Amino acid sequence: MALTKPTSPVKTASSAAKPAVKETNSTPMTLVFDKGNYRLLIIAIAVVVLGFVLMSGTTDIYSNTKIVVAPVVVLTGFAIGFLAIFKKPSAK
Repeated sequence: MALTKPTSPVKTASSAAKPAVKETNSTPMTLVFDKGNYRLLIIAIAVVVLGFVLMSGTTDIYSNTKIVVAPVVVLTGFAIGFLAIFKKPSAK
């Protein structure tokens, strides 16, 4: 069996696929949260941790700190966290 040359040039995948030119976007990337949002989120985490530390407290399980103050502190920390998430970043 004799080998014959093809009549037209053979295109390979590497010669047919040219890399697409990506256009750069001139608008700067903006983050979802602002510096103030992150600051509020860190404060919220600290307040929640403080509430749980108050809840652990002493051996007296019926103390006013464990029953009233610590849950209010924890709920306040969660409220600050929700505020940090839903606060809109300042427009510049």
